[in-house]
Amino acid sequence: MVLVLVIGDLHIPHRIHDLPAKFKKLLVPGKIQQILCTGNVCDKETYEYLKTISPDVHVVKGDYDESAASPLSITVVHSPIKIGVIHGHQCIPTGDLSSLSSIARQMDVDVLISGHTHTFQAVEAGHRFFVNPGSATGAWTGAYNGDPIPSFALMDIQGPVIVTYVYQLIDGEVRVEKIEWRKELEVVPGAPRSAVLPRDIPSPAPGSPQSGSVW
Repeated sequence: MVLVLVIGDLHIPHRIHDLPAKFKKLLVPGKIQQILCTGNVCDKETYEYLKTISPDVHVVKGDYDESAASPLSITVVHSPIKIGVIHGHQCIPTGDLSSLSSIARQMDVDVLISGHTHTFQAVEAGHRFFVNPGSATGAWTGAYNGDPIPSFALMDIQGPVIVTYVYQLIDGEVRVEKIEWRKELEVVPGAPRSAVLPRDIPSPAPGSPQSGSVW
């Protein structure tokens, strides 16, 4: 089992001063094995903060990131699942599922993580899984009427199964929902089917407030 934090579009300090305190209370060191960030971290201090949560941090370059060190896309493998990460400004129209599907095919990934819209989304299409963690700070997009809902996601990867928990700050309370996706593996004729099932981990009921640290 690998627990992966999916986060992005923080825009600190240009559009907002910090992560919500209730999110910081949840994101404690020692619980998360890897961080996949969709970019627009925007300052070194925020990147260093992410490294305190997990030293294994992978960040792609967002359209507001000034550093040239981050790539435009990355690929990580948690066998048998291959995950691609982009910021999402490459997708035209913004957030368009057909465009994202084309990018996923080009990257040859099972899961494509993207940001840019500042709105959480998790959807299956064409045997692939598409996740947008939204904006962890609820930063203004410049093209959205009103304030986006602050959100991030945790992906519990167990073999061919991903259990995604989305954390959203709604009316001052952290609420959690769960989405499960399974990669369809090629079945060799005569071979037994995989019996891998999601691990039973403590979590709030869907839509319920969350307290304490993750897990």
